[in-house]
Amino acid sequence: MFRQFCIALSALSSLAQAAQLDESSLNISQYRADVKTLASDEFEGRAPLSAGEEKTVSYLVKRFKQIGLQPAFGNSYVQPVPLAQITAEQNMSLRVGKMTFDNGTQFTARTQRISESVALHNSDIVFAGYGINAPEYDWNDYADIDVKGKTVVVLVNDPGFASGDDSLFNGNAMTYYGRWTYKYEEAARQGAKALFIVHETMPAGYGWGVVQNSNTNTKYTLVDDTKNQSQVGVMGWLHLRAAQQLFAASNLDYRALKKAAAQRGFTPVTLKHKASLTLNNTIEMRESQNVAGIVPGSTAPDEWVMLHAHWDHLGKAMENGQPVILNGAVDNASGVGGVLALADHFADNPAKRTLMFSAFTAEETGLIGAEHFAKNPPVPHKNLVAFLNIDGMNMNDKVDYTLQYGQNVSDLEQRVADIAKQQGRHIKMDPRPQNGLFFRSDHFALAKEGIPSYLFMSLGDTDPDFIANRYHKSGDDYLPKWSLGGVKQDLTLIGRLMQSLADSGDWPQWTGESDFKARRAEQR
Repeated sequence: MFRQFCIALSALSSLAQAAQLDESSLNISQYRADVKTLASDEFEGRAPLSAGEEKTVSYLVKRFKQIGLQPAFGNSYVQPVPLAQITAEQNMSLRVGKMTFDNGTQFTARTQRISESVALHNSDIVFAGYGINAPEYDWNDYADIDVKGKTVVVLVNDPGFASGDDSLFNGNAMTYYGRWTYKYEEAARQGAKALFIVHETMPAGYGWGVVQNSNTNTKYTLVDDTKNQSQVGVMGWLHLRAAQQLFAASNLDYRALKKAAAQRGFTPVTLKHKASLTLNNTIEMRESQNVAGIVPGSTAPDEWVMLHAHWDHLGKAMENGQPVILNGAVDNASGVGGVLALADHFADNPAKRTLMFSAFTAEETGLIGAEHFAKNPPVPHKNLVAFLNIDGMNMNDKVDYTLQYGQNVSDLEQRVADIAKQQGRHIKMDPRPQNGLFFRSDHFALAKEGIPSYLFMSLGDTDPDFIANRYHKSGDDYLPKWSLGGVKQDLTLIGRLMQSLADSGDWPQWTGESDFKARRAEQR
C-alpha cells in the first residue's frame, strides 16, 4: 500500500510539472512546414532504399542538429539497417487446375526468402480455417493436417471477430493471431511452402487496393543466417471473388466453410485442384537507415523515454493504370512532424531521464526498422522506460476524446487518461478493434521485447473519407486547409506524458498477462 501511495504521489508531482507544457510551447508553423516538405513530390513517397530515403534521412538529421539533439547511436544520428530489397516480376499468374488468376486484381504474391526464384509446381492446396495455433485458447487449425510443402489458404482476422462471441479469443477485438504477419509465421513453423490469406474488407480493416499497393512493388526484409529459408516461400493474398471461385471449383461453399472455421475443432479441407506459380525475383542487398537523436537526462541519463514515428511510406506505384507518388502526408509525415515539434520543445527543457526522438525505416513493409532497433538498442532493454509511437495525427479540429488501442494492456493507459482529463477530454476506445491496430505499427516490435509501449493514432477518425479513399493511396497529400487543432492538443498530451515519465522514477508496467509482461519481468 505504501509503495502504491508513493507511485501515485510521484505521478501527481510529475503531472503538475508536465502541465507547464501547453499548446503555446509548440511551434506549429514549423510543424506544418515539416509535414509539407516530407510529403512533397520531391521526396518521392519516402520509400526505403530510394532517392526519397536519402532526402528524408538527410532532412531529419539536419533538423535534429538544428533543434540541438545529440546523436542517439554513439556519434551518429543514424543506425544502419541491413535489408534485402526483393522485387518480384509482376507478370506472374496463379494457376489452379484449369483456372488462371491475374496478379494484382485477383491475387498478390511475394517472398522474403533470399532466392531468385520460388516456385509452386502442382502444390496441394489445404484450407486451414484461420491458420491459428493458440494453445491458451484451446485452438489449433493445424492439429489434423500435415501441410509440409503444401499451399495453405486461410481467413483473415481471428474467430472472435467472425463468430461475434465475446468469450472466443478477444471477441470483436483482433488478437495477434488475427494479424497477417502471424499467419505467415505460423505457416512457416508448420512447414508450408505457400500461404494465401483471403481478403475481406471488414475483417481486414482495409480494402483490396491497400493489399494491391502494398504487395505488388519492391519489398524489404531483414536477413537471417539461413537467408530466410525458414520462412514461408510464398506470402500471398486472394481477392474474395477469386477465393470463392477457387472453392467452387472443388464443389465447396466458401461461406459455409468460413462459418464452420469459426468453431473450435474445425477440420481442414484439401481442395481438388493443385496450385502452380513462379516468383522470379531481383534481389539487392542494401542498407537503410533508422534516425534518432536524444536530449540527455540530467540525473538518470541511462534511462530512456522514447518518442517515435516511422519516416517511410510506399514510394511510387501505379494507380488506375497511371504512375503516382504515394506521399503519405498523414501516414506518416504527420507523425514525424510531431516528433520534431516535441524534440524542439524538450531540447530547451531537458528532463531527469534521457529523451529519445526517433524515426525508423520500413514500417510499411513489416516493422523492419523497429525490429532491428528492438534487437540492437543503444542501451539495454532494461533501461528503456517506455516507447511512445505516433502513426498518423488528427490534422483537423480538436476533439473531446483521445483514442486508445487495446485494453488493459499496460498502465500507460491510465497515465494517458489522467492527462487527457486535464485537457477536458475522455478516453474513446478504438472504434475498429477488429483491425488489430495495436499490432500494426512500430511500437509492437518494442512491445515484443518487453518495453511498455503506447500507440497514438488518428488515421481517419475525424475524416471518414481517409481510410476509404486516401489511405495508402495517392490522395494522402498535404492539405493547406488542415486546421491542426487536433495536432496541438495531441502533442500537448504526448509531451506531458513524456515529461511525467522522464521526471519521475516510475517504470510503466504491463497489466494484462502476456509474453510482453514476462519478458519485462526478466529484465527488471
